[in-house]
This record gives sequence, C-alpha cells and structure tokens, in this order.
Amino acid sequence: MENMTLISDVMGLTLIAVGLLIGLGALGTAIGFALLGGKFLEGASRQPELAPMLQTKMFIVAGLLDAVPIIGVAIALLLIFANPFLSQLSQ
Repeated sequence: MENMTLISDVMGLTLIAVGLLIGLGALGTAIGFALLGGKFLEGASRQPELAPMLQTKMFIVAGLLDAVPIIGVAIALLLIFANPFLSQLSQ
C-alpha cells in the first residue's frame, strides 16, 4: 500500500513537471517569435532593400528557436513513458 502511494506521488509530481516544461517552453518560444517578428518588421521597414537578407536570417533563427520546445517535448515524453524516478523506488 505504501509503495502505491509513493508511485502515485512520483507520477503526480512528474505530470506537474511535464506540464510546466511544455507550458513554459511554449511560452518562451512564443515570446521569442513575437520579438523576432517585430524586429524583422522594424528592420525591413527601415531598410526595405535588406528585407530578403533579413528574412533569411529570421528563418534561420526561427528554426533554432523552434528547437527549444521540441527538446522540451522529448524530455517530457521521457519522463512520462520511461520515468527514471520510478526506478529509484524499487531500490
């Protein structure tokens, strides 16, 4: 009975951590994309002839910025399906 309580506590706290991991990763990425898009529009409006070069650089940075929530989702899936904390309970 005590072991089941520990397992449910670990899984509950893991799900809270997963929710925070995905939610804060998405929030940070959304803020980053908003700043990136705003700065791109500002730069393109100041010097329209540089817009294609700025657009290329913006897409490169957007790809790098998009990697943050993808890594967060991968870590969240690891915690949900192969929880390393549950193996510590058997010892």
